Amino acid sequence: MELINTIVGTPLGYVMRFCYQILNDYGLAIILFTLFTKVIMFPISLLVQKNSIKMVRMKPQLDALRYQYIDDQDAFFDAQNALYKKEKYSPMAGVWPLLLQLPIIFGLLDVVYKPLKHLLHIPAATVSALLDKAAELLGTTVEAMGSTAQLKVVEMFSDPAYADALGAVAGAEGTEAILSLNMNFLGMNLSHVPTLSLNLLFLVPLFAGLSALVMCWIQNKINVLQIEQSKLSQWGMTIFMIAFSTYFAFLVPAGVGMYWGWGNLFAIAVMYLVNLIYDPKKYINYKVLAEMKEQVAHDRAEQKRCRKLAKKYYKQFCRVENLESMKLMFYAEGSGYYKYFANIIDAILKNSKLVIHYVTSDPDDAIFQKNEPRIIPYYVDETRLISLMMKVECDIVVMTTPDLEKYHIKRSKVRKDVEYIYLDHACSSLNMTYRTGAFDHFDTIFAVSPAQAEEVRALEELRGTKKKKIIECGYGLIDNMIASYEASEKVENEKKTILIAPSWQYDNLMDSCLDDLVNGLDGKGYKIVIRPHPQYVRRFPTNMKEILERYRDRFSDDFIIETDFSSNVTVYTADLLITDWSAISFEFSFTTDKPTLFINTQMKVVNKAYKKVKIKPFDITARTEIGRAIEKSEVPQIADVVEDLLTNGEAYREKIVALKHAHFYNLGHSGEVGAQYIIDRLTKKKKKKKKAVTEGEASPSNEPTDKAESPASEKTEE
Repeated sequence: MELINTIVGTPLGYVMRFCYQILNDYGLAIILFTLFTKVIMFPISLLVQKNSIKMVRMKPQLDALRYQYIDDQDAFFDAQNALYKKEKYSPMAGVWPLLLQLPIIFGLLDVVYKPLKHLLHIPAATVSALLDKAAELLGTTVEAMGSTAQLKVVEMFSDPAYADALGAVAGAEGTEAILSLNMNFLGMNLSHVPTLSLNLLFLVPLFAGLSALVMCWIQNKINVLQIEQSKLSQWGMTIFMIAFSTYFAFLVPAGVGMYWGWGNLFAIAVMYLVNLIYDPKKYINYKVLAEMKEQVAHDRAEQKRCRKLAKKYYKQFCRVENLESMKLMFYAEGSGYYKYFANIIDAILKNSKLVIHYVTSDPDDAIFQKNEPRIIPYYVDETRLISLMMKVECDIVVMTTPDLEKYHIKRSKVRKDVEYIYLDHACSSLNMTYRTGAFDHFDTIFAVSPAQAEEVRALEELRGTKKKKIIECGYGLIDNMIASYEASEKVENEKKTILIAPSWQYDNLMDSCLDDLVNGLDGKGYKIVIRPHPQYVRRFPTNMKEILERYRDRFSDDFIIETDFSSNVTVYTADLLITDWSAISFEFSFTTDKPTLFINTQMKVVNKAYKKVKIKPFDITARTEIGRAIEKSEVPQIADVVEDLLTNGEAYREKIVALKHAHFYNLGHSGEVGAQYIIDRLTKKKKKKKKAVTEGEASPSNEPTDKAESPASEKTEE
C-alpha cells in the first residue's frame, strides 16, 4: 500500500495542490481534481466504448458458438478467442477503468490523509517531528494515531493548548501555511469521516448514493452494453451501485466521498461524449438485436407452454400400467429426426403387431399429426427428460442421440436389461464426429457401413469397453432420398447449376471465402444457388443479413441465395455441389451420383483424439472419391476445377456408384433389416420371460429365475 501511495499519491498530490492553489477552496479543488482525472482517463473511456461496440456486434455470433459447442467448452473457448482475434476485441479493455480507478482512490486517500505532505509540501523531516510532538502532547504514539495523524496535527494547531508547542517545531512559515489550510466546504470538514449522525457530513454519502442513481439511470439508457441488459440486470446493478457508493462514502473521509459522487456525475458527461464520437448506431445492427430479443421473449413464452404440455405427457408416460406394458420405445431430439427412424418404424408396423412408444423433445413434432394408432407419442422437456429416461421399463430403446449415460440421458435405473440401440443419423465417421466415449454405454449399434462397424470395434479395444452387438443395418435416409430422386422427373438444366451448401461450423464457407467463390464462378455461364445451413441462418442473423445486403445487386434467375429449406429441389436438381465439411455432400452425391467439390476449411472434428484409432475416417477418404478437395488458397481459380468436374461427370458417377454400393449396408432396404432385428429381439425376450414365469410357478421354493438379462451376457452372443 505504501508503494501505491508513493507512486500514485505523490503525483496526485501535486495535482490536488495545483487545484487548491488555483481555487483556494478545498471542496472546489476536489471537484476540479475529479474532472482532471476524467480528462486523463478519457482515452481509456474511448477504448472501452469501441470495445463495447464490438462486444454487442459479436453477440449473435457468440450466442451461436455457445449453442454450437454446448457440450465442448474447450472448443467453445477456442472459437471464441478466434472470433475475438478476428474482431480485434480485448476482454480486458472493460476492466481498465476499474484498475485505474482503484490506485486513484488509494492515492486520493493518501492526499486527504496527508495534507502536510501533499498540499503544503512541508519537508518530510519537519512532518515527522510534528507527528512525534503531537503524539507526545496527546500521550500516545504516532502509530496509534494511525492514518489520520497529519489531520490531527492540523486540528491541534487551532487549539491554543497545543499551538505554541507545535508552532515551535513547524517554524513561522510552516505555522502560517498550516493555519491557512481550510478543509471545509459548505460548512463540512471534508477531512472527517461521515457517520450516521444527522449532521452536514451525512449529506456526502447521500450525495454519493444519489449521484450513483442518476448515473445508472442514464447509463441504462445510453451505454452501449447496459442497453442490452435485461431490466432485472439493469436495476440490479443500479441498486448495487447506490448501496456501494453510499456505504463506501461512510468509510472514507468526506473529501473522498465528494470525489466519488462527482466522479459519477462526470461519468454521465463522458458517456454522452464517447457516444457522440463513436455512435453505436453506426456500427451495430440494432434491428437484428431487436429481433433476437423478440425471439428470446417468444422462446420464454414457448417454454412456459412446453412445461405445461410436458407435464401432461410425463404423467401419461409414467402411469404404472403404461410402463409395465411398454416393450419398444424410440427417442427423438426433434421433429426432423423421424426421417432416420421412418423405414424401421414402417417395417415394424407392417410386419408385427407391436405398439411403438415415441418420445420426442419437440412439442410440435410431426409425430403428433401422424394418424397411426400403434404409435403413441409423448413430449418431454429438458427438465423431465432425465427422470423419464431413468424410469424406462421397456425391453428396447432406439435413439439417434449419442453420449448415453454421460450427460442428461441416462440408462434406466428400474431395469438393468433394457437394450439400448444406437441408430446413426449420418453416414460419417463415428470416431471423428462424436465425442470420446459417445457409444460406450449402448448395447447395440445399427451400423450404416462396414467402416462404422470397424470403428466401433476399434473404439471398444482402445477404451476397454464391452463388446457391443453390431447390426449390419444401413442408412434409411439415403435409401429414401435415392428412391425419391429416382421417382422424380429428370430435366437437364439449361445452365449448369452450382449449389453452394456449407456447414455452419467455425470457418465455414459463408464466413471464410464466399466472396472468392462467387467472384470465381459469376459470369462463367453457371446458375449459382447459395443454400446456407439452416442453423447458420438461425444462429448468425447479423452475418446472414450482411451477406444478403452484399449480394443484393447480383440477385437474378442465375444468382440465388436460398433461405427456404422446406424443399430439397435444389439439392436434387443441381449439377455440382460445393461445400466444406457438411454431410450434405454424401446426401447429394450418393443420391444424384453427381460429384461434390470440397473446400478444405477448418476440419469439423468433435473427437480431438480420433487419430488414436488407426482408421482413416470416411469423412476424409470420401472427399477424393466422390469429387475433389481443394485448399482455400485455390478458390480464386475455382472455375477451372468446376469445369473439370462437370466435364468428367460420367467418370465421377461410376466412382460414386461403386463407393455407394461398397459403403452402405443393405442399400435400399435398411429399414426391413433394422425392424426384423427389433422384432426378433422382442420375440426372444418375450419367450424368455414367459419361460422364467413358468419355471418360477413350477418350483416356488427355488430362487427366482426371472433375473434381468444383462447386457454383458449379450455381448458374447455374436
